[in-house]
Amino acid sequence: MTMRLADVAAQAGVSEATVSRVLNDRPGVAADTRQAVLTALDVLGFERPRKLRQNHTGLIGLILPELSNPIFPAFAQVIESALVLSGYTAVLCTQTPGGVTEDDYTALLLERGVSGIIFVNGLHADSRADRGRYVRLIELGLPMALVNGFRSDFEAPFISNDDTAALEMAVGHLVSLGHRRIGLAVGQERFVPTIRKTAGFERAMAEHAGVTDVSDLVVNTLYTVEGGQSAAQRLLERGCTAICCGSDIMAIGAIRGARNLGLRVPEDVSVVGFDDTPMTAYLDPPLTTLRQPVREMALAAVSSLLDEIRGLPAPRGELLHRPELVVRRSTAPVRGPQPASAT
Repeated sequence: MTMRLADVAAQAGVSEATVSRVLNDRPGVAADTRQAVLTALDVLGFERPRKLRQNHTGLIGLILPELSNPIFPAFAQVIESALVLSGYTAVLCTQTPGGVTEDDYTALLLERGVSGIIFVNGLHADSRADRGRYVRLIELGLPMALVNGFRSDFEAPFISNDDTAALEMAVGHLVSLGHRRIGLAVGQERFVPTIRKTAGFERAMAEHAGVTDVSDLVVNTLYTVEGGQSAAQRLLERGCTAICCGSDIMAIGAIRGARNLGLRVPEDVSVVGFDDTPMTAYLDPPLTTLRQPVREMALAAVSSLLDEIRGLPAPRGELLHRPELVVRRSTAPVRGPQPASAT
């Protein structure tokens, strides 16, 4: 297909003369205008001139823990699209149990000469993991951004969901429906999101339900369907009428666990998920959940990384994004008398 300046100009919303200057890599074109022309070439299926491919494209590593949980493909989709619009290509690296590790992927990405790396729920989210792997990248001058899992022992741009606030919202919602015996099914204790969700749960139970000892109301397990099912069955056997889950995947397991015990959701037990992944509205029943602001967080990660690459250091520390409670039909008013609040 022959490239026509008029087509590119119309797609980019600029003049043909501007398109010509960009294609010939001439000065005098604003950065956003130049990028609009390059994006128009991509959209229309025209190949960029070689000099522009060399000067305005690069590789960015994107390391995810898995793809089986829909929240991670959701992050990947937004991050990849945003990078393409800025002239970069994401190199997607996903881990599997017993497969390639995060450190292995990082080494491979460095060998390929990536311009930077975005880590989503990586080893930085493990409070017991060695920070040295990230310190070494900083010493190499490699730009990076880290999503979910703040660490105070090294400086980098961190973008996180406010997990503490999320659980406070969940418990507040359930207490407003009359629940007092509320359980928390969540992942392994060493992970930063788990630590924060548990803290939010403890604080909200004390404030809203008058429960100051939640030791028998928290079950730590895996962030999987099976983990959610096992945790829910244990919590239901302890008399819980509602369960907050650390992820939507766990909530699916919790619903299965309740049904295995002959209980109905939400008539006998209410279930709250976490993330608001695409399938939650189509479950039976549709899932009440905490919506993680994936798009905003992903765009913030890309923006921070690109600033680093351009030599404009992004703010260090943590940028917290507030979640949203999405009420559907998996939660309902409690049935029957509730036990007295524990103190």
